[in-house]
Order: sequence, then C-alpha cells, then structure tokens
Amino acid sequence: MTRLKQVTILGSTGSIGRSALSVMENLRATHAPFALAARSNWKALREQVLAVRPPCVVLTDPVAAKAFRDAGVPGDTRLLEGLDGIREVVTAPDVDVVLGGIAGAEGLPASLWAAEAGKTLAIANKESFVIAGELLTGILRRTGAPVVPVDSEHNAVFQALQGQRREAVRRIVLTASGGALRDMPLDALDRVTPEQALRHPTWSMGPKITIDSATLMNKALEVIEARWLFDLPPDRIEVVLHPQSVVHAMVEYRDGSTLAQLSPPDMKLPIQYALTYPERVDGITATLDLRKAMTLAFAPPDPARYPSLALGYAAARAGGTAGAVLNAANEAAVDLFLSHRIRFTDIHRHVTAAMAAHAPKAAPTLDDLLAADRWARETVRARASV
Repeated sequence: MTRLKQVTILGSTGSIGRSALSVMENLRATHAPFALAARSNWKALREQVLAVRPPCVVLTDPVAAKAFRDAGVPGDTRLLEGLDGIREVVTAPDVDVVLGGIAGAEGLPASLWAAEAGKTLAIANKESFVIAGELLTGILRRTGAPVVPVDSEHNAVFQALQGQRREAVRRIVLTASGGALRDMPLDALDRVTPEQALRHPTWSMGPKITIDSATLMNKALEVIEARWLFDLPPDRIEVVLHPQSVVHAMVEYRDGSTLAQLSPPDMKLPIQYALTYPERVDGITATLDLRKAMTLAFAPPDPARYPSLALGYAAARAGGTAGAVLNAANEAAVDLFLSHRIRFTDIHRHVTAAMAAHAPKAAPTLDDLLAADRWARETVRARASV
C-alpha cells in the first residue's frame, strides 16, 4: 500500500484551514492530516479532531488548551501547546507537507521551521515572505525545501510558470478585486464602518485580509511576496483591478505571449494544487461555464482610492526590515480600525508615518526583524492614542 502523505494544517479553524480540510476529504486516498493547529478556537478545533482524528493537535493559547484538555482529548490524539507544539508538528519526521494558514506575523516562525526541516511548504501566509523574504528564501535554497504558494494570485503565477524558463519572463500581473469599497465615492471613505469594509463582493475571507482588500494593502504585501517567490524586481510586478476575480494572475513573456490562470473564486483550488503538486487530480470546486456570457474587465488601480499600494513597492525596493515594518504597522492599524478606534482612511496615514520614521536595516537577522515588527506596532498604537 502506498504511504499517505502526512499534512500539518496550521490555522485549521480559519478560512484557509477549513477549506483545506474539505480538500483533504477529497484527497483521503493519498493524503492524511498529521496535525491540526489553532490559536484559541478550541471548540471548533475539537469538532475537527473528532471528524478527522489526527495524531496531533496544537493550541497556542494556554487558556484554550486547558479548556480543550478539560473537555477530553478525543481518542489517541495528542494535545500539544504553544509555539513548542507548533514546532514539533511542523518538523516531525513523518510530516511531508506543512500548510501555513496562520494569518499575519504569527505564521512566520512555522514557515522558517518548515523550511529548515526541508518540508514541502504550502504557504498561504504571505507575511512570511513580506517580513523575512531574504531570510526565508536563503533557508529554502540551502535546504532545498519545496515551496508552493497557496495565495490564489501567486498560485496562479506558479502554475503559469510551469515548463517555462524564468529568464523568458517579462513581467507578472497580479489581479485585485478592489474590495468592498471599490465603487464608494472617495469623499465617503472617511465615514466607512468596519461592517461596510468587511462586505467583500467575491471572496469569503477573514476580517484582516478583507480590510486589506479594501485598502489594497493585500496587493502591496503580495508585490513583496512575489518579489521573493519569483525572484523578480518590483518594477516587473504589476497590479490590475479585475472585479470578477476569475483571472487570478498573468505572466507575460518576452515574445509577447501572456499566460493566465482562470477559475471561479474558491481557495480550495489553489490549496489542492499545492497539496498535490506536481500532479493534478479531480477537484471539488466549480469550473468555469464558458457557454454562459461573461465579461472580464481590467483597469489600473486609482492611486487616490488605493494609496497603500505604493507602500508595497517602496518596501520591496527598500528591502531589509522595511517589509516587517509595513506589515506590522498595517496589522496594528487594521486592528484599531476594526475596534472602531480610528477611521478607515487613518489606516494608510498611520502606516505611512511608521514607514517614514523607519530607516530600513539591510541583511537583517530574525531578531532584527522581530524588533522592527515590535517597533512598528508600538509606533502606530502610540500615534493613535494621541
């Protein structure tokens, strides 16, 4: 009997993790969950453990871990806690694939551990490359750990590059839906509520990334991620608005040909591709019905509506600790907006101020990156409290 590929799913109770478990059910003949990990949603995690019976489960929040333990750990599943638990289920000898679905800077340590251990890294955590792109790619080159992006845009670029020579690439184009506020008058953005900004027209995502979609900070971060994943300078990475979210990315080659990846907006497809790469198997997502009339529209982003996009290019050009500051300042500002403490348009103002006050450090160590992360968060919170 062929051995099942063992998969650790980080962030299993989030939108990526839930989609991954649906995909895993379809792949049960070839893949099995080795571990599920979450921060604090122990009730949802317990339901997942009862359904799939993984050998290990991790909760990083100690209060949640105690509640899980008090409720009774199902069957033979081992309950691990904290970052030590994450490290164990990422680097365990039996693990083949680590699906990095933890949102934000919290996902960085696991990405580094998986790369160091030579595991296949199916990465949905774009912040790992945004914060520590130079450090992470260095580890990946040294260990030879395979990496397959799960973000729909980067997964699409990855697919369009298969069988092609990288030196033949002229540019890559990432598409953006434009978020929930793309048609709102500019003079109304100051009065936007979190509830309005969270009504994404095409994707179902967590609150932080949904706000990032409305500001286009998600694309700012994706430009930095693409710079490291595909080894291209920022001026060869472009962003276009595409409200239908059907074309996820395009790669333009030197001869003038452009290859695009199209599919309905459903994260299960890039997740499955990342888990089964380089094979393709029958999936569970809907397919495009090209017998129906369809319009695909593209337009350049309006800098007045989406000023945050320029910050991504600036951070990508600056390198060093700039990405860590951009990401941390944005995470802090989005959290303040979601808690009704600042206005929607203040997100960009606070992030811009933090970027302007920071002198990027070249060739940073992990300690340097973490220090820059802490400084940026403290800077934004201090500005907001004035």
